[in-house]
Amino acid sequence: MRQATTAKLLSRRGYAATEPNKPLSPFTHSVGELGPSEIDIKVTHNGLCHTDIHMAINDWGVSAFPFVPGHEVVGIVAATGRDVTGLRAGDRVGVGWISNSCRCCSNCIRGNDNLCEKGYTGLCMFGQHGGFQETCRVQADFAHKIPDGLDSASAAPLLCAGITVYAPLRAHVTRPNMSVAVMGVGGLGHLALQYARKMGAEVTAISGRPEKEKECREFGAHNFMIWNKDNAAYKSKFDIIINTASSDVSTTELMALLKVDGSLVQVGIPGGGASMTVNLQDLVFNQKKVVGSIVGGRADMKEMLEFSAVHGVKPLVETMPLSKVNEAMQHVLSGKARYRVVLTSDWE
Repeated sequence: MRQATTAKLLSRRGYAATEPNKPLSPFTHSVGELGPSEIDIKVTHNGLCHTDIHMAINDWGVSAFPFVPGHEVVGIVAATGRDVTGLRAGDRVGVGWISNSCRCCSNCIRGNDNLCEKGYTGLCMFGQHGGFQETCRVQADFAHKIPDGLDSASAAPLLCAGITVYAPLRAHVTRPNMSVAVMGVGGLGHLALQYARKMGAEVTAISGRPEKEKECREFGAHNFMIWNKDNAAYKSKFDIIINTASSDVSTTELMALLKVDGSLVQVGIPGGGASMTVNLQDLVFNQKKVVGSIVGGRADMKEMLEFSAVHGVKPLVETMPLSKVNEAMQHVLSGKARYRVVLTSDWE
């Protein structure tokens, strides 16, 4: 049997959330021997997702402290377990939100690990450690090779933000020239505009900030709608609306923008236990659909990375050193990030 290709570090350095609502701080933890199906990744880049902030304050109730955040991880394979066959030391790989699943239910077999009937494992949920560390250990099956056409800083945000919008668009954009609207033009929305355009849709960006129109058109939007100003003009216009907003937005008002038989796809998750109120008459008489979508499985992830490389879909990123992670989180919370922050490893 093949042994791990390089020596393993038992002590790991990272930045951890040690309790809710406290800044991340330097943290050391230990790992055992590399498992037969595991790999160690020398981390070079981490996308900073708003979910990391939700997790750090335990906004969703699934955090166990202390833990190392980070679930848009790119790096170089440093060691492989004896049973790993698809990867080798030196490969450039990425890991997203999902780090394991049962592998045997009907959804997992189809590559839809995000819908695992037994529940998938999140990379930094329930006290597990994510990518804000020097070396990250993961199951090899959930590490994805990064295509040569994607640089590492661009690839990192695609591993969560990218797959979160690609998967539902891939599922619901079923014919050319469908009318697709993207609600909220931030870290998720600016990628959704690019994917929808490359999939052949007529794309409308919806934002409450008129100053974003120029950038939205550069990302691929044919049209720009100002929320709470242009709503009447866009009533019954869209086949699909993908709502990426992390704040509460009226479901009734969004549904009014759908054509008959249209679909509202919710991917943004506001904190605080947000809920939806649906106009049942509009839903039933106009046969509209309200659906959710959670990231994507391994099949969608592989396709998304290849699609992005071929079609030139890339996030607009700002880079900051990992040692400045707390400043970076405040930058994201301020709403000033354009449009994703990527943390570069700067260990000494």
